[in-house]
Amino acid sequence: MLGLADAAGILSNIGGAIGGGGGNPYAGAAQAAALAAAAAQQQQQQQKDDKAAAGAGAPLAPTAGDSSDRVYQLILDLTAPLGALAAPADRRELALVELSKKREAYEDLAPILWHSFGVMTALVQEIVLVYPLLSPPALSNQASNRVCNALALLQCVASHPDTRALFLNADIPLFLYPFLNTTSKTRAFEYLRLTSLGVIGALVKSDSSDVINFLLSTEIIPLCLRIMESGSELSKTVAIFIVQKILLDEMGLAYICQTYERFFAVGTVLSNMVSQLVDQQSVRLLKHVVRCYLRLSDNPRAKEALRQCLPEPLRDNTFVMVLKDDLTTKRCLANLLVNLNE
Repeated sequence: MLGLADAAGILSNIGGAIGGGGGNPYAGAAQAAALAAAAAQQQQQQQKDDKAAAGAGAPLAPTAGDSSDRVYQLILDLTAPLGALAAPADRRELALVELSKKREAYEDLAPILWHSFGVMTALVQEIVLVYPLLSPPALSNQASNRVCNALALLQCVASHPDTRALFLNADIPLFLYPFLNTTSKTRAFEYLRLTSLGVIGALVKSDSSDVINFLLSTEIIPLCLRIMESGSELSKTVAIFIVQKILLDEMGLAYICQTYERFFAVGTVLSNMVSQLVDQQSVRLLKHVVRCYLRLSDNPRAKEALRQCLPEPLRDNTFVMVLKDDLTTKRCLANLLVNLNE
């Protein structure tokens, strides 16, 4: 099962703020298949010749002790026949584990994954196979760990500039929403939600209007709001990070402030989080709450509403000790109060 180090890695991967042809998933498949086949079946020299003949770019740059051949073989293993979720680890599962560990060591892993024939289909298959275990909750630690490894590879694809648009055009984030819609508090489900949020967090980290436009056309905001209210601290942190990044985009701010219902939904959850933070103080969460309120105050209609409904603990000295070492958040809070008094 994922540990705290893995969870911290998810937060780290979506940035310091927390702590090609259309949508065809097989564009370039011939080239990638040649690469994978060369790694798996041919001699090293023949592999180099095939890459040159296919016009492939520079090979992956492995860290010490690794080889490109090994990575290509693992990618090929992702398309191996699927074993039962309760069965001993099969080739595909072992490949998921190894590649998820190596994903940060190979900067070109995302394009190779995307353009390798059948790989994205295999990763989506790993996700869909878990759906029957969501309701009623029957997700084992082993099954959760396996799908989280697949999600880690999807996060790699979502964060890479060469594959991000393809990832969106294929609507792959929508396959993660059933995971975000779960409510079970077990460890298996909590890490499933956290890892799924990490994929969305990797998307919004790019500050791309295309990403925000895509997310606004989906139900990501209500899903994040529910997690912000009832998830673990780590999940709340990633969820509010996503909402904050949406607010920072002009289109996102306008969308949330367009109707009373949307503003009320976001404002109510933020207010509830403030109430929770009074008893369970967390600088990491508080700074995102303050920044969300500050951004909302940039909208004239929202500013007028916040003058009446900003939680009292943000107006008095309730969090003075919590923020004593966080000058940036103290400044944001001061700016918020100034905005509302103008």
